[in-house]
Amino acid sequence: MFLRTTHYPLPPVVLIAHDIRSLHNVGSIFRSADAFGVEKLYLTGYTGTPPRKEIAKTALGSQDRVVWERRDDAVALISELKKQGVNVLALDNREGAVDISSVIARSGATKQSPVALVLGNEVDGIPSAVLAACDGTVEIPLPGHKRSLNVAVATGIALFALTRKMG
Repeated sequence: MFLRTTHYPLPPVVLIAHDIRSLHNVGSIFRSADAFGVEKLYLTGYTGTPPRKEIAKTALGSQDRVVWERRDDAVALISELKKQGVNVLALDNREGAVDISSVIARSGATKQSPVALVLGNEVDGIPSAVLAACDGTVEIPLPGHKRSLNVAVATGIALFALTRKMG
């Protein structure tokens, strides 16, 4: 499942984009996935899929390079990934979330340990059933007044943190 094709060492990372309502955000997630060498992007729930002009506009061709798969049930997918030894982390700023920059060492993830990062809806975040299926919840610490980021922006920051810590 995890075949690294880049010329520099990075950890195996997959993304699960669940219930992303904006197709422009989906396109931006594809673009970040491409830039950081994500192994696979799963589109779950009602997240839109290519081909769509709104996705293509922000993906800038990344939708044709990133391996992706449509899945209806995020909880079933998470269960399947965990059985394969994937450490599944939700990206969410709810109470109890751990700073993403410190979680990798504590979770036991290494360059050889695949990680799946779950992304949630722009308004409602990640549903509780999906959160409960994850191994843990990570957040991007935000010192400002607004405690949230656009899901596509947060994805890029989280991928940077993950690949920097593990790579």
